[in-house]
Amino acid sequence: MADVRFLLSGDTAVTVEFGNEISVAINAQIRAFSIALQESNIPGIVELVPTYRSLMVHYDPSIIEYGTLVRKMKGLLGQLDRIEIPPSDVLEIPVLYGGEEMGPDLGFVAEHNHKTEQEVIDIHTSTEYLIYMLGFTPGFTYLGGMSEEIAAPRLQQPRVKIPAGSVGIAGSQTGVYPIDSPGGWQLIGRTPVRMYDPNREVPILPQAGQYIKFRAIDQKEFDEIAAQEAAGGYTVRRYPREEAGK
Repeated sequence: MADVRFLLSGDTAVTVEFGNEISVAINAQIRAFSIALQESNIPGIVELVPTYRSLMVHYDPSIIEYGTLVRKMKGLLGQLDRIEIPPSDVLEIPVLYGGEEMGPDLGFVAEHNHKTEQEVIDIHTSTEYLIYMLGFTPGFTYLGGMSEEIAAPRLQQPRVKIPAGSVGIAGSQTGVYPIDSPGGWQLIGRTPVRMYDPNREVPILPQAGQYIKFRAIDQKEFDEIAAQEAAGGYTVRRYPREEAGK
């Protein structure tokens, strides 16, 4: 834990950096540290926000001072190896791939990687993607684990408006746009699932530390799920992820 850095982030937050790369090992340290903080009941901590390689700890300086908070957090680092991280849920996200409306860039991604469109779909749906963090817009997922076989560059000219539910690729990353927004990712499909719904009890569906598994669907199933979502009756399938070696 010698590489862990505690950085002042404004008047009410501390950024705890665990490394300088995107990796499952660093993500596990961040998750373990989050659990340790939650179990420690340190007074004054308001919110924990994980990123690819760090954890931002928001706190109330009227309750706990910066120096005291950092000292208490440093004292938890030696416990991380003993923290048992609970198994992650996998969210199964149905996607209608391709087509000018849903996935206008699927053909480009296929051509760029010398594959057929179906091969891109098969590769994209073959992985359980770790949700490293949420950001950019409410519920936007930054996922890890996409195959380099379907990596593709960002658009040279970003789109002004990308429809909510659009599934995209940028470099070796993939993710879902939870709301209508600008963006420069290559769009390969769309999900009828509402990743963000301000009217839900829990507005943001995915959580950092979970996994996403994409499942290809046809237009009929897309329309059925969209109708269920509009009526508030669709429930995303969840299942526990089997850890490697088990």
